[in-house]
Amino acid sequence: MISKSTIKYIQSLQHKKFRDESGAFIAEGPKVVVGLIESAVFPLQAVYAVQDWAEELFSLHIPGLNEKIEIVKDFELGKLATYATANKVVAVFQKRESLNKIEIKNRFTIVLDDLQDPGNFGTIIRTADWFGVENIICSENTVDMYNSKVVQSTMASLGRVNVVYTDIFNWLSEQEKVNIYAATLHGKFINEINKPTEGILVIGNESKGIKDSILQLAGEKITIPKKGHAESLNAAVATGIILAKFML
Repeated sequence: MISKSTIKYIQSLQHKKFRDESGAFIAEGPKVVVGLIESAVFPLQAVYAVQDWAEELFSLHIPGLNEKIEIVKDFELGKLATYATANKVVAVFQKRESLNKIEIKNRFTIVLDDLQDPGNFGTIIRTADWFGVENIICSENTVDMYNSKVVQSTMASLGRVNVVYTDIFNWLSEQEKVNIYAATLHGKFINEINKPTEGILVIGNESKGIKDSILQLAGEKITIPKKGHAESLNAAVATGIILAKFML
């Protein structure tokens, strides 16, 4: 029987304050949990799994994993999960240490200016992983990368993409040798731009866009041509379209 203190601890990790205090976060579901375990980026604290799926975990033969698995009943797992229907496993991971240096030459880097929606953020991380983008630089007001909805939306890509939080104005001001592309509603059409070999792509807040101070640092304002009547594109969708144009 899982203890009340353990349940309370895991439930607390649904809140950023406690994730920051404990240096830990949760992931749910077989695909996400196995992907993060196999990435070996985030140290594993504990796994809580139902019997049938725990046996699949045992079969992975990952050193030290079996000792961290606790078999629980369905109703117990439901108390740990953030979703209405628990999906076989909940795991607790330690956060990774912050990177001191990000390499931007000869590659693409994404910068997020106060992105707020966890689903958008998780999808952008997953999209970056698809296109081989190694690094995402986030403003300090961007949604927490360890938010459970972000973690789930990445489908384990969180373990393959570096996410760094910083003062993006200062960071971008220092990037003098790589062109900065700002995704806006009124810029140069991306199909009119010669395919770059490197660059920084700035994506703004879902409702407010990119701050003026950040726009002033951009070497090129770019936009995706439209044929319909939608007011704007979802931030994650726009990121995918631009990366496809630039990188394929």
